[in-house]
Amino acid sequence: MPTYSPPSFQERTQMAAKAKQAALKKLKAKAPLSPEVIAERKAAQLAREEKQAIAREKKRAAFEQMKAEQKAAKEKATAAAAPELTEADKKAARDARYAERKKRKKKR
Repeated sequence: MPTYSPPSFQERTQMAAKAKQAALKKLKAKAPLSPEVIAERKAAQLAREEKQAIAREKKRAAFEQMKAEQKAAKEKATAAAAPELTEADKKAARDARYAERKKRKKKR
């Protein structure tokens, strides 16, 4: 039984050249497209691209609307949730936190 020997550089280049010639021959044997078929394909492609552009614009508009709604909801929530505190209220809250912290430290 003969052992396997990898092809040499020359053999590989010859095989590649034969494969290239076969591919070219196959391509040349293919019938050219008629102008009607080409025009039809271009029209279909333009229609497809136009449809995709419209879908993109709709999606972008929906996203922008959703973003604006979220921003409005966030602004509404922050305005309703956080009433303005006076300096005295802030000081009282700070003092209460300080007293709680001191109370917890004394328990330990």
